[in-house]
Amino acid sequence: MTSSGRKRRPHRVVVLALDGLLPFELGIPHRIFGRPMDADGRPLYEVVTCSVRPPGPVETDADFAIHVAHGPEALATADTVIVPASYEMGPVYDEGRLTGELAAALARVRPGTRMAAICIGVYVLAAAGLLDGRPAATHWADADRFQRLFPKVRVDADVLFIDDGDVLTSAGVAAGIDLCLHMVRGDHGTAVANDVARHTVVPPHRDGGQAQYIHRPVPDPQLATTAAARAWALGRLHEPIQLRDMAEQEAMSVRTFTRRFREEAGVSPGQWLTRQRVERARHLLESTDLSVDQVAQEAGFGTAQSMRQHLQQALGVTPTAYRRTFRTTALRT
Repeated sequence: MTSSGRKRRPHRVVVLALDGLLPFELGIPHRIFGRPMDADGRPLYEVVTCSVRPPGPVETDADFAIHVAHGPEALATADTVIVPASYEMGPVYDEGRLTGELAAALARVRPGTRMAAICIGVYVLAAAGLLDGRPAATHWADADRFQRLFPKVRVDADVLFIDDGDVLTSAGVAAGIDLCLHMVRGDHGTAVANDVARHTVVPPHRDGGQAQYIHRPVPDPQLATTAAARAWALGRLHEPIQLRDMAEQEAMSVRTFTRRFREEAGVSPGQWLTRQRVERARHLLESTDLSVDQVAQEAGFGTAQSMRQHLQQALGVTPTAYRRTFRTTALRT
């Protein structure tokens, strides 16, 4: 119950289904946002699907259509709008402009609504002018074409997703899962997002800055990988960990280990360690009453000042501000 005695309204996610949509990507928001519950077992989100037309069938890129129960009026009720990829966007994809039907539908979206796109669904946001002067991600294979069509958008072809505040975009397919988990994590913390990830049987966190899997040689499966070193490091984040320590876990030279690690993880061992420690610090700040100094020790940053610098760089807030924001959000839910 809220302070006024009324039940909290779930955050409403409206998924815009366009003809030619990919069924897998359409299902991602429902799977990810349909799971989270509050402490009393009430859904934290309500997910509905709408079309730009009155309720009825929407074609997919498969050999079946889906029946959508809501028309464009649902967009006016959204707290978050998600546009999955579609292969039949017509002038949106070919010319970078909205159809009259799509423009009228998007005009129903309330100012301040969070907008997100999965893969080439980003064309819709760009054609609507929502990405001018802003960074955006899309599938690496489509990035050059997208950039030519929308020169005002700062396209990043390497990352999994980009969170630019009220507008979020992702690369293709599985990166849509990462994006939706990221939104859940930002809304309700790592514990809720990790629970969703466990039940979805996907990694709980792939950082948005992680590289897409493009133009990278695939390691020979018969050769040693760096998975054991990562598992070893995760078990002792609170301790000082040197690059040579991780390389020794795989019986590799530092040079070979660093090259193999970057091929597999898309980042350097040092960058990966910092990200894991940031995630550890976030979890402790959210779920414990440990002091900032204690959190810094447990996460492996050594000092509060070091942790403060890394969190400021990664999250844009100090540890104290992050904890305060999370606790305030938790109280509201």
